[in-house]
Amino acid sequence: MKINKLTDWLPTTNKEVKLRGWEELDVILFSGDAYVDHPSFGPAVIGRILESYGLKVAIVPQPSVNDNLQDFTKLGTPKLFFGVTGGCMDPMVSNYTASKKRRDKDAYTPNGDKGFRPDYATSVYSNILKEKFPDVPVLIGGIEASLRRVTHYDYWSDKLMPSILETSKADMLVYGMGEQPLREVVELLQKGVPFSSLKTIKQTAFLLDKDEALPKNKNWNDVEIQSHEVCLSDKKKFASNFKVIEQESNKLNANRILQSINNRKLVINPPFPTMLEEEIDASFDLPYTRLPHPKYNKRGPIPAFEMIKFSINIHRGCFGGCSFCTISAHQGKFIASRSQESVLREVDKVANMPDFKGYLSDIGGPSANMYKMKGKVQSICDKCVAPSCISPVICSNLDTSHKPLTELYQAVDKHPKIKKSFIGSGIRHDMLVPEFNKNADPKELDDYTEEVMTKHISGRLKVAPEHTSDPVLKLMRKPSFKYFHKFKERFDKINIKKNLNLQLIPYFISNHPACEVEDMANLAAETKDMGFQLEQVQGFTPTPMTVATVIYYSGYHPYTLKPTKTPKSKKEKEEQHRFFFWYKKENKDWIKKTLNKVGRKDLVERLLPEDKKDNKGWKSVNLREVKNTFDDAVPATSSNYSNSSSRKKKHRSKKKRR
Repeated sequence: MKINKLTDWLPTTNKEVKLRGWEELDVILFSGDAYVDHPSFGPAVIGRILESYGLKVAIVPQPSVNDNLQDFTKLGTPKLFFGVTGGCMDPMVSNYTASKKRRDKDAYTPNGDKGFRPDYATSVYSNILKEKFPDVPVLIGGIEASLRRVTHYDYWSDKLMPSILETSKADMLVYGMGEQPLREVVELLQKGVPFSSLKTIKQTAFLLDKDEALPKNKNWNDVEIQSHEVCLSDKKKFASNFKVIEQESNKLNANRILQSINNRKLVINPPFPTMLEEEIDASFDLPYTRLPHPKYNKRGPIPAFEMIKFSINIHRGCFGGCSFCTISAHQGKFIASRSQESVLREVDKVANMPDFKGYLSDIGGPSANMYKMKGKVQSICDKCVAPSCISPVICSNLDTSHKPLTELYQAVDKHPKIKKSFIGSGIRHDMLVPEFNKNADPKELDDYTEEVMTKHISGRLKVAPEHTSDPVLKLMRKPSFKYFHKFKERFDKINIKKNLNLQLIPYFISNHPACEVEDMANLAAETKDMGFQLEQVQGFTPTPMTVATVIYYSGYHPYTLKPTKTPKSKKEKEEQHRFFFWYKKENKDWIKKTLNKVGRKDLVERLLPEDKKDNKGWKSVNLREVKNTFDDAVPATSSNYSNSSSRKKKHRSKKKRR
């Protein structure tokens, strides 16, 4: 077994730089997270990518901003640039709950300690660096920079914010997955091109002074969105921007986006094509130690690392396009899948870790079951502007075969040191229902479902129908709840056939745009009828770069520009939550009064029947309150495990006695 040396990690101090025999550095990275040298942690991926180009790279994790700022100067001046990221999650999501209360723990800090990451960390770090080193370029990236690249609503300050390039004073922004744009940045810098001349690299953004000419690229067309100033004064025009931004972000041949901000011009270059298999394999095959830096050995475990320590990420991207989710805005809607060989190489590395007990915690990604899925005819995808490939229906050009994934699971389980591999990522249950996934082979879908149920879960299968109301689900870009019923039928059939005694755990969201009190009452009634008793709730939290957040702030749907209501007040939110707890004595009179007032005695009878014998044995489902991102926050250039961490916690489950 290999014994790791301190020089196996990227250096974090001058002493570690000297151990490598370096006199100066090419790039210095600053991160809001503790340094975990693992492909699920974006800062580590960026560092390893730059290292693979022959650069001397160091990383300063969680620099202190409350002292003399020596962390920002201790490693000196890099030859090429500073790189800055707020971390694998937006710092505001890391620091605050949905009710804007400061969190007790930070999952990306040793021992879960809080206070090591400032609010709006990317802007804070970048501003300090520009003040200390005004002539050194600063490049920002990661989830915070990516999702705040244009005028956006910030829930925590309750106001519109300009592009993070404006607030951070950074020279360039890389959005989305960073490998491809960084490769081009480094190649040009190594050829002697000045950083200030890097204006036509895909998947980057920058600000121009009003008198500067737009860089020329004959292959690009331009589209100009409403200025920041117009957005501040007109919510409807702000909403109209999002349709352009979302469509251009997910097109294979996109336009360059322009936006005026305070007498300057924001320029967002088109994205790179989806990474090829050999490209994503190369990123995961870099020499990661897969461990936190030894400097944390005495400070306690890093919760986010402990959760994904024995997991494997098999793809990036998500074609679901859910209105409340940021995954496609950051990772893209087209799937970039690793080869089976690359996945198996990583499985072997994990299996040979000294504390590995034989159990893989997850084989998945942003969604568990989108591996190897793509368009059947590429030319059709080239012209597509739809934000989702499966809403309102599954695209007839989408290959949704689950056979490669089933075969991958089986190949992983053949490893002699693997006792069991779990699927911890969320499964799109709707894609396993032939009535919805009409172009798929029903046998393939059943084979995959049976494979998962019999070999890859322990007691529970977690899925996310999100709601029961068709209008709300349509806005969410999720299918009708009837398909959850269909899936449950198949789940129950396999459960009985295999004598498994497994439990199905559904996730739901309250307070989502378009959700009315009656919708929540119906959700409670339907889930009660199905035998579920929900113990905690999941509340919608607005995060930048989602349809639902635009609606929450502006009151308009960005695609139709029609007024759309969202529960916003504390009272409205609390009332929606109360329907989850229909079985609590203190809520019963309120529920009766509320539903009678809107003429829904039918729902009163379903939720609170007078016949006490109705009190059957419900399955009690404990849904921890989680944020809607899910991404939520996505690691800057890598897997999506940490973004869905809130949905991967263990959930207590019990049956209520008669």
